[in-house]
Amino acid sequence: MPFKYLYRAVDKEGYTIEFMPSARRDVSAAKRFFKKMMRAEHRRLPFSISVDKNAAYPAAFYTSQAEKIVPKDCKLRRVKYLNNVIEQDHRFIKKKVRASRCFKRYRTAGRTLEGIEAMNVMRKW
Repeated sequence: MPFKYLYRAVDKEGYTIEFMPSARRDVSAAKRFFKKMMRAEHRRLPFSISVDKNAAYPAAFYTSQAEKIVPKDCKLRRVKYLNNVIEQDHRFIKKKVRASRCFKRYRTAGRTLEGIEAMNVMRKW
């Protein structure tokens, strides 16, 4: 099954922390991404996580807090315009993916996106 969604974590300066392609946008995929994001190397733990208004995020966030994956003092912000940093950063990836039309296999999509993300990170530095 090809991927349809790309989860991305970006810090407030706009640097990519982690990304994960997913075939579904449900609670289990959001929990997997929170776990992957917290394992990534960052300078400090997040004070808040800004997401869009998808219904899967609150359930995944609060169960991740209960499982001690996400810190207890971290807040979930579900406001439409607070994730503009992510959307602006995601614009370059969308442009490259549209140019390649679509991916036939999940593995191919993941590897290609890893390369696109690596080039995007190098461009920022």
